[in-house]
Amino acid sequence: MKDVAARAGVGLKTVSRVVNGEAGVTPDTERRVRDAITALGFRRNDSARILRKGRTASIGLVLEDLADPFYAPLNRAVEEVARAHGALLINGSSAEDAERERELALAFCARRVDGLIVIPAGSDHRYLEPEMAAGIATVFVDRPAGLIDADVVLSDSFGGAREGVAHLLAHGHRRIGFLGDQPHIHTATERLRGYRAAMAEAGLPVDDAWVSLGATAPERVRWEAERMLGGPRPVTALFAGNNRVTVTVVRVLARAERPVALVGFDDFELADLLSPGVTVVAQDAARLGRTAAERLFRRLDGVPEAPRRVQLPTRLVVRGSGELPPAES
Repeated sequence: MKDVAARAGVGLKTVSRVVNGEAGVTPDTERRVRDAITALGFRRNDSARILRKGRTASIGLVLEDLADPFYAPLNRAVEEVARAHGALLINGSSAEDAERERELALAFCARRVDGLIVIPAGSDHRYLEPEMAAGIATVFVDRPAGLIDADVVLSDSFGGAREGVAHLLAHGHRRIGFLGDQPHIHTATERLRGYRAAMAEAGLPVDDAWVSLGATAPERVRWEAERMLGGPRPVTALFAGNNRVTVTVVRVLARAERPVALVGFDDFELADLLSPGVTVVAQDAARLGRTAAERLFRRLDGVPEAPRRVQLPTRLVVRGSGELPPAES
């Protein structure tokens, strides 16, 4: 900084103001300082800044899977909010493994991130209590925390599923299958609850054979879909619990001997270009990420609030597959 100050013909405080974006520097002086910084290859010493301010200007994001298309816009939205606050985003995938989630979250804490955004894989988050007590702001997104009181931002999985199944019912379907994710996942159970609520509101029983929760591996989903579509009284419609399930079901239905209605939870790329287009219950992943990140930075700014549960609405996108009438057999 002394070298920059000497080259620009200003004092050390002026260089500090320019580097830290503080007011009180004329445009001409700022230009001379920045020219000197460029010429000398000056880089701010972040380690010293951290020791002085006690903040790292970084946040950690624990996702389920960075490769999942649903999480890409969520991740980007968090990154944009972090960037607007002058912070760096560090992220990693839990692979739906509770222990890996714990390891990642604590590794971020060990690197002194200022805050955490977590998409939970586990159901017990008491391991984060010491970190939160030490001042690491923490917000959960997509699913609530387990056994601790913390901010959470969710989509309305229950309401969205109920609306999607009600849409199938309105088009004459009475035998509707539900294919969902693993039963320990909050969103999977909420969507199943929405499915059952819509069926109950229509006065219809649910056959146990019409419901399947489990891994979203294509082999399992394909087998379960084909099972529901076979037999003497097959389902005439399917509700898919997330985008990965929906994609596999689309492949199964492409080989089906009769038309089968389909509504999926989560939109996915090219869903509108299929024939028929896939009707979906869409959630706004970017808004989830943005809302969670903004909540996190409110915490970091010291806004005194009790932990909040923020629930965002879903949207039914009608494209054709959910409007097919029942093909009775």
